[in-house]
Amino acid sequence: MSARGSLWQRIVGGLIGTLSLAALGGVSVSASAAPPPDFVEAIDVPWDAGGVLIVSWRVDGDPSAITGWLIERREEIDGAKWVTVSELPAAAREVTATKLSHDHAHRIRVTAFGESGQLSKGLETAPTLAHANFFIGAKLPLFVGILVVSTCVIVFILSARAGRPIKIRRIAALDAVDNAVGRATEMGRPILFIAGIQDMDNISTVAGITVLGHVAKTAAEYDATIEVPTSRSLVMEAARETVQASYLSAGRSDSYNPDLIRYITDEQFGFVAYVSGRMVREKPAACFYMGCFFAESLILSETGNSIGAIQIAGTAESTQLPFFVAACDYTLIGEEFFAASSYLSREPDQMGSLKGQDAAKLITAAAIVIGVVLATLASLAPDGAFPAALTWFKGVLGS
Repeated sequence: MSARGSLWQRIVGGLIGTLSLAALGGVSVSASAAPPPDFVEAIDVPWDAGGVLIVSWRVDGDPSAITGWLIERREEIDGAKWVTVSELPAAAREVTATKLSHDHAHRIRVTAFGESGQLSKGLETAPTLAHANFFIGAKLPLFVGILVVSTCVIVFILSARAGRPIKIRRIAALDAVDNAVGRATEMGRPILFIAGIQDMDNISTVAGITVLGHVAKTAAEYDATIEVPTSRSLVMEAARETVQASYLSAGRSDSYNPDLIRYITDEQFGFVAYVSGRMVREKPAACFYMGCFFAESLILSETGNSIGAIQIAGTAESTQLPFFVAACDYTLIGEEFFAASSYLSREPDQMGSLKGQDAAKLITAAAIVIGVVLATLASLAPDGAFPAALTWFKGVLGS
């Protein structure tokens, strides 16, 4: 039932009760009048994003005649009307008013319901502004988390710059790049590299172009041919620049052929049809799929598998990973794919950043384990110290 409907029912009930008493000539069957609140106060919540007031009140008279409370609010502007905030049971002495305007002060009115639904005299608060604060206390755990992650990253970057060794887990798919390119060179067949089907605004495409730089440099050193069909014109330009820089770095700039890096079409399955046909005709010895893929992932990887190519894939699309894992020889899964640039370049800043993120993840995992242990112990010993420890830990994490 709506607050407005409930209010009208109480008012009508009070009127009926009053008329009945008048008809009976004042016989002592009347209900006790509800005493009004003696004190009402509205307080702005500190360190919040604004729009919230905590309203509290007190009753010094006999509360037994009170059956409930009506809480209303009104903005301090011309023509503003009272709007119902909530209706509360008789035992309530506090309510939180939310979704208030930040620009104007509000008055809060508290009125008591009597036994027959009649309303007492309402008592209003002083005009109070629910303003927004510069620092939001609920975001403190997030701020601390950002500081921890940033500190880990900065410490490991400085450590890497100082020449200290940074150990990163071996990634088999990236270690296999040299073998795949070497096999293509021995067989005299080309290398096929596909940087996904999305544009350069996709982070997976950027990661794929980064891997392309390493593959192209290895191909230049081995004097192998690399083909890069693309489904976006901007990806084609980025791939050309990357491959050209790789050939120049390897001292084989004369072997660079921009015609092998071509734009095909933006249409998904038109692009797949071209690449699949090219694979069947040219039979590349090594196929690389690095980027964002969708339904075409299984078509491409199965076609490459049918021609006997070594296939190395990498993507962050969880729905396509099973197809790559099933049909390819090596697969970069999720974060391995994004860590490829650090792994291949061994550049101190990238290595330090990667290691710092791993350290932050370790701290997060440790916090999760501590929370799980405390929750388990609190459920096993509800009367011990563990429930209080769990409550404190949740407060620290802000959850």
